Amino acid sequence: MNHDRTKAHLALLGANLFYGAGFTVAKTVMPSLIQPNGFIFIRVVSATILFWLSFFGGNAFKTKFEKKDWKTLIACAFFGVAANQLLFFKGLSLTSPIHASLMMLLTPILVSILAVFLLKEKRTLTNHLGLVLGICGAAILILLAGKDSVAANPLLGDFYILLNATSYAIYLVMVKSLMSKYRPIIVIRWLFLLGSFMVFPFGIQDFLAIPWSNFQTTDFAAVFFIVICVTFFTYLWNIYALKILSPAIAGAYIYIQPLFAALIAIFFLNEEASWIKLLSGILIFTGVYLASRKKVA
Repeated sequence: MNHDRTKAHLALLGANLFYGAGFTVAKTVMPSLIQPNGFIFIRVVSATILFWLSFFGGNAFKTKFEKKDWKTLIACAFFGVAANQLLFFKGLSLTSPIHASLMMLLTPILVSILAVFLLKEKRTLTNHLGLVLGICGAAILILLAGKDSVAANPLLGDFYILLNATSYAIYLVMVKSLMSKYRPIIVIRWLFLLGSFMVFPFGIQDFLAIPWSNFQTTDFAAVFFIVICVTFFTYLWNIYALKILSPAIAGAYIYIQPLFAALIAIFFLNEEASWIKLLSGILIFTGVYLASRKKVA
């Protein structure tokens, strides 16, 4: 069992390493060669095909959804795939990898807020303090750090990432009931299939306009990395880890994404690590920790 837990931790570490690297890798081809919506079209459609290969795994992978669950499934496809990814890549094309990775740390905080209103979870004074610190860190990052960021429009980009984090937080709260009822791989493949239909009208035009003849080998490698590593493998590894480890442990690994993203962005994109970003990161990290802290009985 200890061996299984070790593999689960390695799976989470690998998934979050890919996530962290994805912030910078995507920027190498977006928006210079691929517009955000066109990139999402490639990512969602390709991942959908890969996930649906599980359909040939036998009857255990052909479970049908109950009629009452389709409403939740469609909503999760919208918030967890379509809106989530469209907003994220649009924001990433305008802001910097470090900004985007720090803003994504707001997801656990937003989940905590939604849990209070939707799931009626009780929160302590420490949890509320964490929410305030996290929001303050995000505000500083959006309003002040944009001046020293090598990005097209950090203010607007950070706002899109904030909307993305909100969308993903809604998805995490809603999808819990489906994941506990059906095989996660079955849920995910349907989420991506429904999401691909939602993304199609937004991404097809940008996809058809991609100048493939201008691509270098490294550009094709970047697209391949985002589709296979940052989408397909990260989802699979997270599913595997959640079979062995608790959601709380899996969620804690999101904290290391900004570290990976910052190191890669500094070395490969020459992005500055300013004191404002450092302060924002400390506030958000502290806020996430306090907001997620459980009351000791």
